[in-house]
Amino acid sequence: MSSTIQTGPGAFTTTARDRLLSYLAKRQSSRKPEAVALTPDASTREYFRIPWERGTAIAAVYPEPFDPQVHPYLDVTRLFLDCGLPVPEVYEAEGTDGIIVQEDLGDQQLCQVLETATDEECETLVEQAIGIIARIQAATPRAFELDSIASRLAFDEAKLTWELNFFFEHYFGSLRHETLRHGEAAELKAELNDVAAELSARPRVLCHRDYHSFNLIVDKRHRLRVIDHQDARMGPASYDLVSLLLDRVTAMPPLAEIRERRLFLLAERGRLGLEPYDPDDFAREFRLMTVQRCLKACGTFSFQTGVRGRVDPYAQFIEPMLDIALQAAQWLDRFPALQRMISERIDSDSVRAKGN
Repeated sequence: MSSTIQTGPGAFTTTARDRLLSYLAKRQSSRKPEAVALTPDASTREYFRIPWERGTAIAAVYPEPFDPQVHPYLDVTRLFLDCGLPVPEVYEAEGTDGIIVQEDLGDQQLCQVLETATDEECETLVEQAIGIIARIQAATPRAFELDSIASRLAFDEAKLTWELNFFFEHYFGSLRHETLRHGEAAELKAELNDVAAELSARPRVLCHRDYHSFNLIVDKRHRLRVIDHQDARMGPASYDLVSLLLDRVTAMPPLAEIRERRLFLLAERGRLGLEPYDPDDFAREFRLMTVQRCLKACGTFSFQTGVRGRVDPYAQFIEPMLDIALQAAQWLDRFPALQRMISERIDSDSVRAKGN
């Protein structure tokens, strides 16, 4: 889930579809080139399902040429496959055309499967997803050995602060068209800076970075697979778990369930021989990470809604993300300015909704 949509001066002037069809015509001269567009997310990439050998594949078409040796998606895919992580196999990469052809995992996102699965099936799938988080974290040393781009990027203070500033700019400005009083803005910014500073000081492990149920696919063999992993980087051990449990939900799960999931991740880490965490310390990190991640998500959804006009599907998640961030701040008994400002806006929006 990218926050902004940017292209550089080297962007192609032809459409993604035209480039893909031309590429397929040259490669598959014996058949008519076909490409079925797939729904994009908040991304510069366009995706298509295409015929490939004896089946189908997914083509990701980028807005600019790239060098396959240093491309983030290909770099992280090599790392994840090397570590046995369940990402799609790359069949072909044509940097001059900006095209990556990869394994077709199907269309069953985990979020969709969970809607109709039994309680037992849901539990099994969520535990499998958490187990993959632990396996990603176990790949941390290998990321450094391979000098992966993921080992050279981190949720450092600058990155976390940038994301929180993005929330500040686009939630209050682009979405609500508010100009905060100087003192009010300074008070909130100080608290957001504290969030970034504390999280950046936590021990770091390899993180997927956008690990939620929209980016997990149940493939044709009913295996859980991971996509959209090109932004992997080092960060707190709670990062991907917060994303999995809380990103794009419409209500906070029960606290007992959240606690059970945290303990399950710690148990999975232990099973893989990773460094143990004190459960209470991990719970505090999880709550602080919840504040940051949910505000970050709110900033992205506010940008998509207020700037790009993509009300559907993003607007529905803005208030729930704010409410979850508020609850986490309350659990921590910290960040009074943030608590006050979120509560006031949630309350005013609720009153306005009832009036309509």
